[in-house]
Amino acid sequence: MKILAIIPARGGSKGVPRKNIRPVCGKPLIAYSIETARAVRHLLYRVIVSTDDAEIAEIARQYGADVPFLRPPELAADNVPTAPVLQHAVHFVQEQDQIQLDWVLLLQPTEPFRTAQDIEAALALAQQGNCDSVISVVQVFAVHPILMKRIEQNQLLPYCIPEKEGTRRQDYQPPAYMRNGAIYLTRRDVLMERGSLWGDVIRPYVMPPERSVGVDSELDMKMVEMLMRENLAKEKSESAT
Repeated sequence: MKILAIIPARGGSKGVPRKNIRPVCGKPLIAYSIETARAVRHLLYRVIVSTDDAEIAEIARQYGADVPFLRPPELAADNVPTAPVLQHAVHFVQEQDQIQLDWVLLLQPTEPFRTAQDIEAALALAQQGNCDSVISVVQVFAVHPILMKRIEQNQLLPYCIPEKEGTRRQDYQPPAYMRNGAIYLTRRDVLMERGSLWGDVIRPYVMPPERSVGVDSELDMKMVEMLMRENLAKEKSESAT
């Protein structure tokens, strides 16, 4: 399969300014996604960064990413969805290399804890066939639908699933999952012809909570820094023994 990995990293983030290149334990945030993608380079056709920002492009190249273009400004605004950004990158690579891709792998740079093994497992699910996409998810408890309520005529009522008083979190049924943003693997035709990252048949790839922490706020950035330091300290301790 010809799989194009795309790391989108525009320069105009407002929630966390310049978050894609903010330092995390001595490296820019985007570097973690680039290094993970390069670890499975043998399974991918190309690994590219799509950015409108010259500084991000230079940093991405320093960490081994391919930055074959600067994204046009009309695809770098706050309100631009992800699909057109990926379509632009696919068009560019297919025209440049005169090939037809099979799958597109979206790796958001705000998800630094995904591993090479996570990508390999998602690719293996796609190779089993009969799906339009593979999307990573994490099981949730604190935001399980059973906890969601609505207010109607000044009464607190279940939003969708009745909750029995005293229900323990481990007894929440059915189990609930949410997208964690780490992996979106989509058939090329679904993306290009339908403008969809999901398609109709989605295979879930379940990841643990400790690898499902992304950056959407300054608080998230502090959490990521703390967890990354713990991971590095653990690795150093294990290598010493």
